[in-house]
Amino acid sequence: MLKQTGLIRDGVYDRIRDEILSCDLEPGVRIHENVLAQRYEVSKSPVRDALLRLQEQGLIEVIPRKGYRVRPVSAADARDLYEMRQLLERAALERTIETATDEELESLDYYRTVDDAEELVDWVLYNRQFHRAVAALCGNARLTKQAQDVIDLFDRLTFMSVATTGAVEVAEDNFLDEHCEIIDAIQARDKRLAVRLMNKHINSSRKRLLSALDNPPIVP
Repeated sequence: MLKQTGLIRDGVYDRIRDEILSCDLEPGVRIHENVLAQRYEVSKSPVRDALLRLQEQGLIEVIPRKGYRVRPVSAADARDLYEMRQLLERAALERTIETATDEELESLDYYRTVDDAEELVDWVLYNRQFHRAVAALCGNARLTKQAQDVIDLFDRLTFMSVATTGAVEVAEDNFLDEHCEIIDAIQARDKRLAVRLMNKHINSSRKRLLSALDNPPIVP
């Protein structure tokens, strides 16, 4: 019974988090325990627990006597997240090049192609999985977790950054080509080039997001 209860709580948490990261629950939108409980056909208790966990992650804000809302993304917050991501991904990338086996590095060839990616959500998933895969090869479990936790937060930033552009076309032109260049540098164990390409890749994303936040503004 306790195990089943835990699965329910984790399932509700995962569903709300996925809806936030995919922008199905848009930044700034108000949410209420009873509405979510009815949607997921559960009691309010696992919903409340999930919202508190998401508050700790900075994805939810508590509004006294009014419920909750999805935390908006400001330009300042976005810059902080990008800075944190670059620090963590650089550290993971350098360790991957230093410590991963040739066979492990060859596993990144999987991300040289994308099958059946017709929607933006497919490209966002592909992008996240690639960056998580690089971090997973670094040989440091704590660094991997920290890097992957931050990488996961970027799903909604990616959705937001292409909300007013050609969406899939932007993703296709940038994600695949840039990832292939990064993979080439990693497999050549060229640490300096790999770091430079990764920074360029992340900075391109940052510029698109900041442009999206300013024109038109997504955050009130």
